[in-house]
Amino acid sequence: MLCLGIESSCDETALALVADGCLLDSVLASQTDIHALFGGVVPELASREHCRSIGPLFDELLRRAGILPEQIDVVAAARGPGLLGSLLVGVSFAKTLALTIDAKFIGINHLHAHLLAVGLEHDFSLPAIGLLVSGGHTHLYLIRGTTEFHLLGGTLDDAAGEAFDKVGKMLGLPYPCGRTIDALANAGVADPGLFPRPYLRNDNLDFSFSGLKTAALTALRAFPELEKRNEKPDGHLPAPGPDDAPNALKNFCASFNLAVVDTLCAKTERALAAYPDIHELLLAGGVAANKLLRKRMGELMRRRGGRALSPSPALCTDNAAMIAYTAWLLTGEALCHDLRMETIPKGRSIPDDMQRTGNPRADITKGGPRREPPNLSVE
Repeated sequence: MLCLGIESSCDETALALVADGCLLDSVLASQTDIHALFGGVVPELASREHCRSIGPLFDELLRRAGILPEQIDVVAAARGPGLLGSLLVGVSFAKTLALTIDAKFIGINHLHAHLLAVGLEHDFSLPAIGLLVSGGHTHLYLIRGTTEFHLLGGTLDDAAGEAFDKVGKMLGLPYPCGRTIDALANAGVADPGLFPRPYLRNDNLDFSFSGLKTAALTALRAFPELEKRNEKPDGHLPAPGPDDAPNALKNFCASFNLAVVDTLCAKTERALAAYPDIHELLLAGGVAANKLLRKRMGELMRRRGGRALSPSPALCTDNAAMIAYTAWLLTGEALCHDLRMETIPKGRSIPDDMQRTGNPRADITKGGPRREPPNLSVE
């Protein structure tokens, strides 16, 4: 079965083809250079760029994969959460294409797809604890099946990725800042006492990083040589590499990075303690590419006799492969949407409104080899 996935929830226009659970090919148009001029994503600009890019990207993907549109069995698009204008571009394209080529259509929960994308590269079993860490979300889930995600705790204000970007902006680093902070942190020496570990003196699994952002601004005043980095009119200097960055900057980044990772680990360990029989941790989202976070989560799960699994860094950020793969899993359970499906922006809950077609996967496959999906359900 051939699934087309479309991702347009924020500032990346991406399309991918998954054939029988394996990634066939993918294309992407990044808007990073455009939004870097403003220090963050401008929603109207993002929507316009999606409109401009999505058609040519679709043509390029088909050309590279050597297929015709009519060979696509399922067309899937991220339905939310995200920027409404951006989401509508991808969803509208997907609905029109599905209607034109008589393919099944399904809208995908962008957050759930991030975590399920682990299955593109690893065999994993459920139930599992899922930690999603991105620019807009820091969520802990209990995952019992491909459609059974139970939110244990979430973002109350700034997500971890958002905190990285805002602190990076304070340091005069170019947007997006998380990758640069990670690289500098790996070359620096962390001061464990420089920053607090926010929102841990409680018994819940929610996250709040706004206080850490404020603490970073206060700490920055003790480093006048770092404050000077923001004196240029545009507020940004070229990203320094680990070899040419001042030690004060590398150490500041290392200390901030450690505080964020410590906090994420503490809450994740708290979630795992509530479910002692679970030995799988799925780590996903843009911040899941952070080297220290991946290392610490691996150590945490090894101590518990389990595994921490995450996609390769290229599949941690927003991508269409995760959309196509999740669609493949869901259609294997005979789930789809009709073309009246509503697009859901950030801030609203995504309803469980998928419909069961009553047909097994083989009945909606137009041709080509077939393979049964892995068993990702709890008995």
